[in-house]
Amino acid sequence: MDPERQLQDEFNRWADAGRGEEMEDHHRVITEPVLPLMELQPGQGVLDLGCGAGWATRLLAQRVAPGRAVGVDVSDEMIRRARLASAGLANVEFLVGPASKIPVADGTCDRVLSVESFYYYPDQEGALEEIRRVMARGGRLFILINLYRDNPYSLEWVNELNVPVHVRSEADYVSLLEAHGFAHVEARRVPDTSPTPDVYTGRWFRNAEELRAFKWIGALLLMGTKQAA
Repeated sequence: MDPERQLQDEFNRWADAGRGEEMEDHHRVITEPVLPLMELQPGQGVLDLGCGAGWATRLLAQRVAPGRAVGVDVSDEMIRRARLASAGLANVEFLVGPASKIPVADGTCDRVLSVESFYYYPDQEGALEEIRRVMARGGRLFILINLYRDNPYSLEWVNELNVPVHVRSEADYVSLLEAHGFAHVEARRVPDTSPTPDVYTGRWFRNAEELRAFKWIGALLLMGTKQAA
């Protein structure tokens, strides 16, 4: 099966199971510290790439109004749910499309945010080229991911997922962004400060101690700038 179609089918299943809406509970705690770093301003154009059910897109839209926030996801069912949940917001738009072919015009995005989706993209290099295409000169990119080689506890997910994922190190990702023309590339860690239960009963970790260690290491935040001409 085509990798993009495989990804779409899998995340349509996630959407049907309500997991798009659950992502806000899981990821808002690591996303909120990123928002001040984005230096969002009224009137800007922003893109939420891999937006799922649209919770982060709505956060961006509130901060750039009357500017425009666009959420893009490969899953048409995620986008359907995002549109329903965002019906009252005039400055939000949701579009179906893969990261390798973003359905957004050239040079229209002052900021691009991607939360917990970049490692799923079959063609990460093509995605970075597309991101640069849609970004305005001087625009800033923010990629936030929990699955990366430097957090060994995240690697336990790989065999549990139904689609292939990329497993790169922080250094690999910095080099990748630089190789695709991003300047001032920087990597930071964003710890998950949410409470950890005394007993863990989920499928992703062996016990609560592993979950606590995973959260302490934190998500990887990658930042880069599209250089002005």
